[in-house]
Amino acid sequence: MPRPALVLGTLSLDAAAGPKQRQLYAALRDAVLTGRLAPGARLPSTRALAAELGVGRNTVVAAFEQLVAEGYVTARIGDGTRVARLAPEAHLEARRPAVRPAVRRVGPPPTLSSRGRALVATPRPGPWVEPRAFQTGRPALEQFPHAVWGRLVARRARRPPVSALGYSHAAGQPVLREAIAAYLGGARGVPCTPAQVIVVAGAQAGLDLACRLLADAGDRAWLEDPGYTGARGAFSAAGLRAVPVPVDDDGLDVAAGIRLAPDARLVHVTPSHQFPLGVTMPLARRLALVEWAERAGAWVVEDDYDSEFRYAGRPLAAMAGLAPGGRVVHLGSFSKTMFAALRAGWLVVPEALAGGFEVALRHTGHTVPAVVQAALADFLVEGHFAAHLRRMRVLYAARQARLLRALARRLGGVAQAVPADTGMQLPVWLPDGSDDLAVSRAAFAARVVAQPLSALFVGRTRRPGLFLGYGGVPERDIDDGVARLAGVVRAHLPARSVARAQGRC
Repeated sequence: MPRPALVLGTLSLDAAAGPKQRQLYAALRDAVLTGRLAPGARLPSTRALAAELGVGRNTVVAAFEQLVAEGYVTARIGDGTRVARLAPEAHLEARRPAVRPAVRRVGPPPTLSSRGRALVATPRPGPWVEPRAFQTGRPALEQFPHAVWGRLVARRARRPPVSALGYSHAAGQPVLREAIAAYLGGARGVPCTPAQVIVVAGAQAGLDLACRLLADAGDRAWLEDPGYTGARGAFSAAGLRAVPVPVDDDGLDVAAGIRLAPDARLVHVTPSHQFPLGVTMPLARRLALVEWAERAGAWVVEDDYDSEFRYAGRPLAAMAGLAPGGRVVHLGSFSKTMFAALRAGWLVVPEALAGGFEVALRHTGHTVPAVVQAALADFLVEGHFAAHLRRMRVLYAARQARLLRALARRLGGVAQAVPADTGMQLPVWLPDGSDDLAVSRAAFAARVVAQPLSALFVGRTRRPGLFLGYGGVPERDIDDGVARLAGVVRAHLPARSVARAQGRC
């Protein structure tokens, strides 16, 4: 028969509950943490406690040694073993007052800085956790080669070099900078060395860093109108004064920008696939923008967010290859080509500024874990990235075609979709007088995401429309999503548009 539990004060041991040394250690530790053994209290000698509990003295000695090593008790010759004045866990927690003191407020309540208020007031869609048609910026995540990626990450995580475990290489691991430089030179026509590549935690982090390092607070900066709301946020965070510059069928209107703000210090532009209208800036206008930047001493931040997904022909060469004076900073990321949670992107900057960007990264912390960087380099060098892009170009072309057919069938004559030969999303214009904000809210209630285009305009007449993403929507879900969206759009048509639609019936 097992011996009954033996009790000493608040301590007990059960012969059937595992090693007695571990039981005694746990019981004494619990008594210390709960206050049943007060700080400074002297414990029995190991010989006396062993006799009282009916265990060998070595069992008690081992338990005491463990408690001493972890700081729960102290042992001094001539003074015995006593409960420590402060348990180890107390060093990890702030001391809390027993009663919350009454604090009288003096002065106004706390507020953000003026730049902080401007930043949080900048609209930003999403994020949407649950996948829905037609979220923008969402790639076909179900088609990503997760098994390959997992294998590469695991391989790098198992045997990371010592250099990858410290604070070195703030501008990026050399192996990834080399891989990105090689990719950009071949696929995007960006002539750069690895030293010019700055690895950042996503495109937004790179844009934020560029705005703060290339312009001063109070400087004016051109913003595409309509354009990317993340650029507005980066301008606000850097204290820049945004100057909305209209976009036409050839992209950013450079002549209009020069008229509005000839002294601008920085420009954010999406020339290869304008966000959100989808137009491409022709060579003549690209050269005009670069020439103005050279004369004005301004910086052009070329946001190359999804130009890899070009269905017709090769992707267009980036603007960075047109700027011999180095006034174009090339910005890109893996969020659309791989997945957003990766939080990895790059800047290509003049070599003379690369050291400054690296120091700034040490201060801001916009860095990517070294193991992820190493796996990314493998993904590029081993050809997995190029193979994935080839598959996605075919897939996205098919999904756009499916979306255009569904929109023509359900909303033909009511809404005007604008096809593109690049990307994962497209604009759909609504009749004049439509309230695209109301349509967007009603669509969301119908479990469809339809971003209002008017919210992407800043300084000119806002044209109503919707911005629909199709990259992350399986083809089987496109028809159902358009059917639900069409019902919402027709329910919100302006009266004159309803009359015209009825007249055609």
